[in-house]
Amino acid sequence: MSLRTALAAAAVLALATPVFGQEAPAADPAAAAAAQAEAAFEAKALAFQQALDTMRGEMQAALTAAGSDQVKANADMDAIAARYQPQADGFAAELDAFITSQLPVMPPQEQAQMAQMGPMIRSQIVGAPATIKAGLLQAAAAAAAPAAPR
Repeated sequence: MSLRTALAAAAVLALATPVFGQEAPAADPAAAAAAQAEAAFEAKALAFQQALDTMRGEMQAALTAAGSDQVKANADMDAIAARYQPQADGFAAELDAFITSQLPVMPPQEQAQMAQMGPMIRSQIVGAPATIKAGLLQAAAAAAAPAAPR
C-alpha cells in the first residue's frame, strides 16, 4: 500500500464516520470537543503530508545527484529519511492521540474498526520515510533497466 493510500485510509477511517461528518450541536460538549480535535488533526495531517512531499523531493534530488553511485544514493537518502523520521514518529503519536480522543463519541462498531485499523495505519506512517525511499529507488532502477526486446 502506498503512503498516499495509507494516509487516505487514515483520513477516511478517522473522518468519514457519521459522528465526524456532522456539525456538533452546541449543547453537546463531547461532540464539540471531538469536532475541534478533528480540525486540529486535519491540520497536522496536512503538515505531515507537506513534510513528506518535501522529503520526497530531497530524496529525488539526492538520487539524481548520486548518479550511478548506489552507495552514495543510499547513504544520502538514509540521512534524509533519518531527518524526517521524528516527524513520522510524532505524527503517528498524534494519530494515536486523535483516535483515543474520538473513541468515546464513536458507536461500538466504529470503535472496533479503529482498534483494528489504528495499529496498521500507525505502522505505515512510522515506515513512511523508508517506504518513500524504497519507492524512489525502485522507480530509478526500473527507469535504468534496459527495455525488453520485442
